[in-house]
Amino acid sequence: MTIPSAEQPVGSERREAEETFAELFESAPCGYLTTTPDGIITRVNGTFEQWTGHARETLVGTPFADLLTPAGNLFYETRYAMVLRLAGEVREVALAVRRADGSELPLLVNAIVVTNAEGEPAGIRTAVFDATERQDYERQLLAARRAAEASEARVRVLQDASSAFGIATSAQDLAVALAESARTALRASSAAVLLTGETGELAPSVGDEPLSSLLEAGLRELAEQAIASGEIITISSLEQAGAIIPGLDDALHRHRLAALSIAPLRTDVMASGVVIGLFGRDRAFDDDTRNIQAALARQAAQVLRRVLLQEELEHRALHDQLTGLANRKLLEERLEAGLSAAARSGRPLSVVFADLDGFKTINDELGHRVGDDVLTEVATRLRRAARGGDPVARYGGDEFVIVCEDADSAAGVVIAERLRLEVRRPLDTIPPAYPLAASLGVATWNSAGSTQPSSAAMLRAADEAMYKSKHAGRDRVTAVTV
Repeated sequence: MTIPSAEQPVGSERREAEETFAELFESAPCGYLTTTPDGIITRVNGTFEQWTGHARETLVGTPFADLLTPAGNLFYETRYAMVLRLAGEVREVALAVRRADGSELPLLVNAIVVTNAEGEPAGIRTAVFDATERQDYERQLLAARRAAEASEARVRVLQDASSAFGIATSAQDLAVALAESARTALRASSAAVLLTGETGELAPSVGDEPLSSLLEAGLRELAEQAIASGEIITISSLEQAGAIIPGLDDALHRHRLAALSIAPLRTDVMASGVVIGLFGRDRAFDDDTRNIQAALARQAAQVLRRVLLQEELEHRALHDQLTGLANRKLLEERLEAGLSAAARSGRPLSVVFADLDGFKTINDELGHRVGDDVLTEVATRLRRAARGGDPVARYGGDEFVIVCEDADSAAGVVIAERLRLEVRRPLDTIPPAYPLAASLGVATWNSAGSTQPSSAAMLRAADEAMYKSKHAGRDRVTAVTV
């Protein structure tokens, strides 16, 4: 025990300790305040006064809850005060107070209830810590976490899209997968895909009902601009839509849409279409949104190029290169399928075999180029004269075959006569001295009660009937029953 010296009396030492304590209280590295049990401030230290910018005279007598922000006040009333009352203390509770200048000060609050000799609450001692840096750090962590989650989501979307694109075997399959991937990735109300056809014109491949009216209102023009520029085009609001293309805003509004984005499907060597996102509300298109749509479009364009090449190869394998009609292989497949369908349904089937009269003279005397033009024109006429859905094939040379399902002998003859008359019409590309006609044979199988013939048997019977027409004077139709 230290014995006070004669030069330093006990009272002086006590006063010095009290002054030191008061200094520590006033300039402590945390805010300190005391309140009554019901939260009325009775004392604050200089740190709290400095942090808040409120004068001490203003603070004393004010309910602590009145200093809090609306969100903090709600938490104080519903949670903070209840826990303090039941547990007697709270630790590291996040609150925010309003400074005198109106700005917010985030705090971490520790508080303890002080009791009197009878154990009744006599007051509350509260220490507060400036949580500004901690809050900023937490915000940075949250932003980083959200960025990481967004990046992970983008990667997942692209992986899912890659899997869906990989199993696509046609342009239509790919368009369906692309539209669904874009709708999911962009959180769009709907998505559409337009593909460039053989004529170079954009045509809807996948899209909801509003797509047609939107295309007429100016969406097609924007899609063509996206393809031409190779850039994503976005419209964030109806106001912007109306400013760019008058009337497009009304069309969007009618279908409860407000924004859209269009990404071109381009590779280094071709432009094949666009993918469109449609949104029900105004939409701000940030870099992340543009990047993921661009990535989807780029990935789909590469796959589409492969699919279109595969479709072209398959088409060439099954179609005549000069006329575009089905070739012999595809004809035989369709005839087999037609015979099987006729056997199941009990309906008749006819095959029309046509051979051109006078074509050899044209080809020999006017040249093969003229001959090719004649074959192309005849193919067009046969396709136009045939019934819708009846496959027309170039069998070889100047021979053509048409398969007519659900057609008896009389119907087959009517179809053949119509084809004969089409061929006889004058051709503008050759002189009148080189007339062109056709000899046709019709072979009919009445499936009810008879054995199904092979496709080869049907073709042979129609070919023999065609030769009967030739031997009978040409430019006529002969019908037989198999």
